Amino acid sequence: MASDGEVVRRVCETDGCDKEARLQCPICIKLGIQGSFFCSQECFKGSWSTHKLLHKKAKNEKSKESPKSEKGEMNTDPWPGYRYTGKLRPHYPLTSMRAVPSYIQGPDYADHPLGVSESEQSLKGTSQIKILPPEDIEAMRVVCRLAREVLDVASMMVRPGVTTEEIDHAVHMACLARNCYPSPLNYYNFPKSCCTSVNEVICHGIPDARPLQDGDIVNIDITVYHNGFHGDLNETFFVGEVDEGSKRLVQTTYECLMQAIDAVKPGVRYRELGNIIQKHAHANGFSVVRSYCGHGIHRLFHTAPNVPHYAKNKAVGVMKPGHVFTIEPMICDGAWHDETWPDSWTAVTKDGKRSAQFEHTLLVTETGCEILTRRLEDNGHPYFASQL
Repeated sequence: MASDGEVVRRVCETDGCDKEARLQCPICIKLGIQGSFFCSQECFKGSWSTHKLLHKKAKNEKSKESPKSEKGEMNTDPWPGYRYTGKLRPHYPLTSMRAVPSYIQGPDYADHPLGVSESEQSLKGTSQIKILPPEDIEAMRVVCRLAREVLDVASMMVRPGVTTEEIDHAVHMACLARNCYPSPLNYYNFPKSCCTSVNEVICHGIPDARPLQDGDIVNIDITVYHNGFHGDLNETFFVGEVDEGSKRLVQTTYECLMQAIDAVKPGVRYRELGNIIQKHAHANGFSVVRSYCGHGIHRLFHTAPNVPHYAKNKAVGVMKPGHVFTIEPMICDGAWHDETWPDSWTAVTKDGKRSAQFEHTLLVTETGCEILTRRLEDNGHPYFASQL
């Protein structure tokens, strides 16, 4: 009711619909989100892909609060009672999203309140793979070189006692110094400038105040946006002295990536890469994550093709010169099954065992492929350069 006794007429929140709305989202009610009214179940279902992002944002905001224990001490765990799969715990509160100067060009989601990429949404569901013209290929070479430089800066930070938040800060500053926007920042409301995935975290770990510990492994995933294009890569690093099992997991993961890259050339089906990766992982006693895959990348952060890393997948498409995409296998010490923390981002192994990942952005050429994110000084990972 309005103050004068008149009934307030609410309009459906679906884009393009101005019908009267009386149905309210039950999850929004539970989370205390105001509004969220729809005229019908059909409109509600049709808006779900974007509407659900409000739920994620509300959960993230609650996570940023600083819960205190009964004694008044700071409680760094934002989800008391949550059953973690392994020993890792988040260390909250998170710092606020870092600012990017206005003179640095950002992607279409940079200032969107929900971090939605309208350009990606417009192509959602399509399997058509773009063949890049020469000028776009050259732009990809530039942005991928810059992404490599940023990851190299981050790699120098890895040692016991350094927090992943400090690594994120170094990444953010390295991006700005190169006139790049850190692509993860605000992408569907992701709160940081890179992903840092420690031990049992498979991918999408959010940098926080937890110091790295001797014996950890940590994956640092970098994507930068420069002059309208994204470049993407990641590597897994040892923190101090790491046990032999973790070393073998990380080396096998690296080998899985490189063996898949060796097969990239015109005429190869994208589905074949998963057969190569899984064969090598299984031969060494490891499993392959199925929930996340490689992807096309250029003006869009994520687009066709999808590149699964497991065998007998149903990926669509055949490689052609001018295709640009990532391969980024996630290999697990135990089972491949995953679950996600309540932050709606951090993917962890269901059995709490360790996972490793490596990623490159690749260009299909007339005779093979070009590793756009290759190391500038050599072609190998610092731990395994002798393998190449």
